[in-house]
Amino acid sequence: MIRVLFARVKPEKLGRLEAWLAELMQRQEEVRETFVQETVRHEQAFILRGAEGPVLVYVVEAEDHERGKAAYRASQHPIDLEHRRVLEEVLAEKLDLPPLYDCAQGGER
Repeated sequence: MIRVLFARVKPEKLGRLEAWLAELMQRQEEVRETFVQETVRHEQAFILRGAEGPVLVYVVEAEDHERGKAAYRASQHPIDLEHRRVLEEVLAEKLDLPPLYDCAQGGER
């Protein structure tokens, strides 16, 4: 199942977020190690730049999102600890944007 998360980025922290995402690209093996416990198959991140400031769009495909969230919150893996610190530093507020269209093979949601 895919989930898409949206959050406003503190404008003065945009560079820090971009640097962190670039670092994650260099540390993909570490990231993949966390995928097992989090049931994640794929992640992507985008930054939308708009008149109201930057927005992080985070796309996660996972088998069980609730189990994944719990594993991520409990994780002591260094990259997860860094990830939580960076996101706490750079994100302003989460945005609740439900999908206007959502369809999956087999009716899964």
